[in-house]
Amino acid sequence: MDFFSILKLVLGLSFFLFGMNVMSANLEKLAGGRLENSLKKMTANPILSLVLGAGITIAMQSSSATTVMLVGLVNSGIMQFSQTLYVIFGANIGTTLTAWILSLSGISSNNFAIQMLKPENFSPVLAIIGVVMLMMGKTDKKKSIGTIFAGFAVLMYGMEFMKESVSPLAEMPAFTDMLVKFSNPVLGVLIGVVVTAVIQSSAASIGILQALSLTGSISCGIAIPIIMGQNIGTCATSLLSCIGTNANAKRVAAVHSSIKVIGMLICLPVYYFADKAAGSVVSSITATPANIALIHTVFNVVITVILMPCSKLLVKLVNKIVREKATDSAEKKQVFKLDELLLRSPSVAVSECDSYTSTMAIIAQDAILDAFRLLENYTQTLADDILKKEDDLDSLEDSLGSYLVKLSAQALSDEDSRRVSKMLHAIGDFERLGDHAVNLLRVAKEMYDKKITFSGEAKKELAVLREASVDILNLTVKSYIDNDVELAGRVEPLEQVIDGLTAQIRNNHISRLQSGNCTIEMGFVLSDTLTNYERISDHCSNIAVAVTELHKGSFDTHRYLNSIKYGSSEFTHTFDEYEAKYSL
Repeated sequence: MDFFSILKLVLGLSFFLFGMNVMSANLEKLAGGRLENSLKKMTANPILSLVLGAGITIAMQSSSATTVMLVGLVNSGIMQFSQTLYVIFGANIGTTLTAWILSLSGISSNNFAIQMLKPENFSPVLAIIGVVMLMMGKTDKKKSIGTIFAGFAVLMYGMEFMKESVSPLAEMPAFTDMLVKFSNPVLGVLIGVVVTAVIQSSAASIGILQALSLTGSISCGIAIPIIMGQNIGTCATSLLSCIGTNANAKRVAAVHSSIKVIGMLICLPVYYFADKAAGSVVSSITATPANIALIHTVFNVVITVILMPCSKLLVKLVNKIVREKATDSAEKKQVFKLDELLLRSPSVAVSECDSYTSTMAIIAQDAILDAFRLLENYTQTLADDILKKEDDLDSLEDSLGSYLVKLSAQALSDEDSRRVSKMLHAIGDFERLGDHAVNLLRVAKEMYDKKITFSGEAKKELAVLREASVDILNLTVKSYIDNDVELAGRVEPLEQVIDGLTAQIRNNHISRLQSGNCTIEMGFVLSDTLTNYERISDHCSNIAVAVTELHKGSFDTHRYLNSIKYGSSEFTHTFDEYEAKYSL
């Protein structure tokens, strides 16, 4: 095996890892927020959680990616550490599918149909389909599917390069002598751990072992400890991802590693004892791609069967290994936290940002409604609550804004890209709603301190305005959270009615002022109140436009508002409806 064979091996490994990464990224993009939503709906049912973990890992083609996602979700406070355990068991089983696909390369038959089952034979067909879909596909979904097909073809030809590069090893005595040393189980486990940890892909390291097995020089006695080591080495990715996270997130990576290490400590001695008792029947079998895939699957199924009933003990063990620090306790009090680890799974990150933005909408709504109540009956407790909500909105806007900008730089589907644009347009308006709640608080405080009140006529007018403002606020928040375009379309006509109401109330105030039925001091208070009501409806209009334009893929607010205000019978009908409902 010369220098150029080594280069070919490196090339094959590079193609394999590149194809795996492309497949994983596009499978995850294709799944969208469904992966994260499935995890968030996690139940206490262990079997359901295990199946879900296996399904997600098969979809993403990477147990490491699933575990890193879990670390991010736990660090963000979205999931509890205890919820992740059965998902990890499922991920360990789901990741073995790749080895079975790779094992098809060992099929030997003259039958055309059976020959087409070999990845190197059907991969060119997938590559052609993939390239055609990439070039001709008009939707993001079709392009992602095409990229998955092309990525799979690259992965399989990476495997072919590795097989060709190691084939001369079969005739090298030095290679055979080296393999004798690997019959030492400790050395076999260590080499499996190191190789997998370096390339950070158990699928790739299993692929290398399957390629080497085609030389006919590797026995199952050599392969079994290496495979166990490879299963431990794959934990390196999750261990690296938990650096800088809280204690619960570290526990996810720790339990992933503990399952593999404990599994190896149980299975390896049992295997050697049973094999010796049976006269070394298993260890003497020549390893093939198929029985390597079988060993990989059996190991993960066995440790799942053994350790799942001991899940509570595993949780206690990991809690003792990774102890909680004072800083972690402080982080628990931080309600809003977005983890950059989730950027590795962009669709999951988008879905989580959407969840936080919906939370922001509800906080803004509550703050405004509290401010309306405060104008009627001032209490310090309610005032403090409004100030707390405004602080939360400021914090959310800062964290979401920065995070969404980083998220925009990731490879997003067209739908996710539009969702990010929608959020970037909306979060500033939600934060400004909190500011107007505080402005109304100050108006209420001034009236309370000075013991002044509006005239009876002004109170009646403001009651109508308040009812319309509550209506537009509820419409806006519900349309945003539910992505309801029909509801969002009703916001702008109502905003126009509110503008008319504020103008009419101002005119009525001037008439009262001229007739001596109102004071200039109350005029200033009323003006501040009306200005905030008007601004609240303006921000509701902006948010509703973002919801509507999300479905059009364009965020041109000015053009959209002009298009519905002029020449739209639906707008006119809704406007007339609200004008009749909220008349002074």
